[in-house]
Amino acid sequence: MRHGIWPVVLLTLSSLVAIGPFVVMLVVALSPGNAPTIPYRLPTSLTLDNLAEVLSTESFLRWTLTTVVYSVVSVVAVLLSSSMAAYVFARKRFAGREVLLWSMLSTMMVPFQALLMPSLVVIAQLGWSDTYWGLIVPTLANAQAVLLLRQFIRALPDEVFDAARVDGAGDWRVYLSIVLPLCRPVLATLAVFVFLWHWNDFLWPLVVGHSDAMRTLTVGLSTLESGNPTAGELMSAATITGLPCLLVFVVLQRHLTKTISFTGPGG
Repeated sequence: MRHGIWPVVLLTLSSLVAIGPFVVMLVVALSPGNAPTIPYRLPTSLTLDNLAEVLSTESFLRWTLTTVVYSVVSVVAVLLSSSMAAYVFARKRFAGREVLLWSMLSTMMVPFQALLMPSLVVIAQLGWSDTYWGLIVPTLANAQAVLLLRQFIRALPDEVFDAARVDGAGDWRVYLSIVLPLCRPVLATLAVFVFLWHWNDFLWPLVVGHSDAMRTLTVGLSTLESGNPTAGELMSAATITGLPCLLVFVVLQRHLTKTISFTGPGG
């Protein structure tokens, strides 16, 4: 029993260390203007003035809209394209399948920074600089998503696909009626990861977007200090930026364990 309490103590301390910055951020965001920047105790009064000031800023609303479009469209596009590719790699037989699969997976070993300049050149040649096309399209090829979905689809019973073939179902019918419904847990998990990645993305939106309207929240927050905001306003902007990530994770986190149980063994 004495040995069993130490993991609990360690996890509790680790949790407090991890949660501490978020608590400080929220306290400063709700504190009046004369409160200390780093609170050593809770303020005597709380206010929503900082949040209201940030939400009334036109630039912040534009950054939010750009981030929502960038994240939501990317999630839908990545899930559709990755599930289609995963179904083909998992259930279809064609010449060069393994070569194509491993060539795609090898891109996971190339750091994004090494592809930054070639991607910018391509985007500029296509005339997509400072547009949603340039912001979204280069991020849609997701080898990790294809690999995870392929493992999941390969683990599905062959009898389900054989029965669909006997009933005369084509590839599109199999994909829409069997693959997508059965892949809901792993698709939900991927939706969490892809959303968090795009919502928190900084480098690519920074180099692609030049106008204020094409800035995402992460890029906009880095330029917010030029207007000499108060610490409460900065923390309010950071709180609003991080809140959607927390909500998405809370709503979809129950699918994480289901996905791990299905895709744990190699297929």
